[in-house]
Amino acid sequence: MAKQAVLLLAHGTPESAGQIPEYLRNVVSGRPMPQAVIEEIQHRYALIGHSPLTEITLEQARGVETVLAERGVAIPVYVGMRNWRPYIADVVRGMRADGVEEAAVICMAPQNSRTSVGLYRRAVLAEAAGMRIDFTESWADHRLLAEAFAERLRPLHARLSTETGAPVPVLFTAHSVPTRTVQAAAELETGPRLWPGTGADPYEADARRTAELVAACLPEIPRWWFAFQSQGASGGPWLGPSVEETLKAIAAQGVTILILQPIGFLCDHVEILYDVDHLFREVAAGLGVRLERPESLNASPTLTRAVAELAMQGLDRLKGRDEDNRGGGALLETR
Repeated sequence: MAKQAVLLLAHGTPESAGQIPEYLRNVVSGRPMPQAVIEEIQHRYALIGHSPLTEITLEQARGVETVLAERGVAIPVYVGMRNWRPYIADVVRGMRADGVEEAAVICMAPQNSRTSVGLYRRAVLAEAAGMRIDFTESWADHRLLAEAFAERLRPLHARLSTETGAPVPVLFTAHSVPTRTVQAAAELETGPRLWPGTGADPYEADARRTAELVAACLPEIPRWWFAFQSQGASGGPWLGPSVEETLKAIAAQGVTILILQPIGFLCDHVEILYDVDHLFREVAAGLGVRLERPESLNASPTLTRAVAELAMQGLDRLKGRDEDNRGGGALLETR
């Protein structure tokens, strides 16, 4: 029987503000970055003290490993980062050195996009060699994902609604991407597209779908909106509407208290601890709106069960392949 493992993938984050220049070079694939942008990112990291993304992802992996063991699947769960240590390439090479022959790979970004999930997938395959990979492309509509977000949202919504005497509306958000990366295009001359199929990138639909499912778990929410946050500094338009313009529209409707829940992020990091807790709260306050957010998923037991379920499904698909396909480094697509 082939030796199996699970690999969780995440964006990665530096340990200190001094590592920001090297980290940003990884994010933009070595392209020049204006010094003003570097200094602004360093300022943001300094304000929050530290981005805990790596530590939380490692904790999530330990939780998944525990749940799998409880279900009779005693296998290791690895963590690889695309833009910082431990790098995906290093981790996959380490897995091969450990004798892993098959791996269920899950990106801790549930909504599928060429600019996120597709790049993670490419990084894994570049080092997989003979290791057989089952890569979960999207899990934006997983029932336990929606419930995990709802579990965080429900108590805050109940408390604020009690305080105000009326149900409080909600703004759901996901990270924006450059518009050019989600537009339908012909097959790339240098290789296949980075997501299954030939249509437009599914990211926008995936993100909105997650928001819809979370909202459906809380019928007591009277109104909700969706926006894309954290647009980057690169040239060209980014996917919108932005949080800032959406906050203006919401304030114009007379809303004075609002819950913002990021449904594109599975743990605390700079896009939550700075963008939401500092920037968006400041923008909202200037519009006369009190902005609150639920606790991030982080080590949520429900999220852990969701990822463990995805891992078991991937491992089962690997086990179910014909013996003739073993050792061929086959990629099994899932949606």
